[in-house]
Amino acid sequence: MTIKLVALVLLCLMIGTAVAQEPKVTSLMSKDLPENPGREALMIIVEHAPGGSSTIHRHNAHAFVYVLEGSVVMQLKGGQPVTLTPGQSFYEGPADVHVVDRNASSTQPAKFLVLMIKDKGAPAVVPAQ
Repeated sequence: MTIKLVALVLLCLMIGTAVAQEPKVTSLMSKDLPENPGREALMIIVEHAPGGSSTIHRHNAHAFVYVLEGSVVMQLKGGQPVTLTPGQSFYEGPADVHVVDRNASSTQPAKFLVLMIKDKGAPAVVPAQ
């Protein structure tokens, strides 16, 4: 009985890990902003596998999102979900909590570019609730 219970728990953990696949993040560039001492611009590409999503987070930065491929659903705490397709953009402010960031498709990947203006050396993503 105990072995079956342990096996069931392990199976559930493995399935949960496969479903909650974190995105691939590629850093393109980071540049100090001399006109704004202590601030930097960070440019990244975020790729969601089919059905992929991010955990609830914040950036403590100004984040400008531009969808390159596929379709993504974005939602900030207190706001409505928005589905974005290639060529559309989305903004997150420093105080915003990003509660939904997921690929809208279960069969096609999604990719978007993010430009952040943030404190130099600060993490790009901070877990939130």
